[in-house]
Amino acid sequence: MTEGRLRKLILGDAQADRVVPPSGFTAQLTLFVSGAMAFLTVFALALSMASGRLADQWAEELARAATLRINAPAEQRAAQTEAALEILRQTPGVATARALTGEEQAALLAPWFGAGVPVGDLPLPQLIEVTGDEGGYDAQGLRLRLQAEVPGAVLDDHTRWRAPLVDAAQALRRLAWVSILLIGGATAAMITLAANAALAANAQVIEVLRLVGALDSYIAQAFIRRFTLRALTGTAAGMAAGMIGVFLMPEASAEGGFLTGLGFQGWGWLAPLLIPPLGALVAFAATTRAATKRLGELS
Repeated sequence: MTEGRLRKLILGDAQADRVVPPSGFTAQLTLFVSGAMAFLTVFALALSMASGRLADQWAEELARAATLRINAPAEQRAAQTEAALEILRQTPGVATARALTGEEQAALLAPWFGAGVPVGDLPLPQLIEVTGDEGGYDAQGLRLRLQAEVPGAVLDDHTRWRAPLVDAAQALRRLAWVSILLIGGATAAMITLAANAALAANAQVIEVLRLVGALDSYIAQAFIRRFTLRALTGTAAGMAAGMIGVFLMPEASAEGGFLTGLGFQGWGWLAPLLIPPLGALVAFAATTRAATKRLGELS
């Protein structure tokens, strides 16, 4: 786009603007569609960012956490537990190792068996909570040492749980981006329909303009400018409403889990500001294509 065309797009031309109706069905359709799509895009963008944060959080937490299970007869359980704890204290990369109390193990079983589980009467293994440092530890080497010195110890580093959770969060992130692309395509399609309707409704005016010497580029510029500014206005309003909605959502909390913390964080609040210019760009491209094609048909 040349500098002159850009100036005309921004400042407009009073005579050319009369070609495009300032109100009516096409104006309302363009404003509503662009606003609604921008509103949905804000939430899709928030979901994408939240999914990325969730995937990173799950990967980090599960990568550092592990559980050591002591399967031993009751008379040997205490000795093997102490031996396992001593090995864990000596293992490089292990930040903390702590044997769970009977009350804590009962709390873990409560969701399945209810409160008041008689842990002391059940042949339950002793659980040891293991947390690695940032560098991590050699899980395979630790397993070999435990196998040799603590026969009843079984190390679960949560590998089988980690991958599906991270994959699910990443899939949700990709789905959000696909939704954004579909929203952009739907917006372009609806604006194209509105532009075609406006061009068809003003076919006689366009013919008169041609008779007095107006070029198709001059006529098309009027439609492109009007629909681009309408889309910019609608997307700005929809973006503002979407950001307010995201701001009012519950903050992240351990109790709420995945259902909370779906908003933006830090610099992420600046990302929705890209939606209005991108919406205007989509409208510009769609209207340009529609105007060029339709004016060619009216020739």
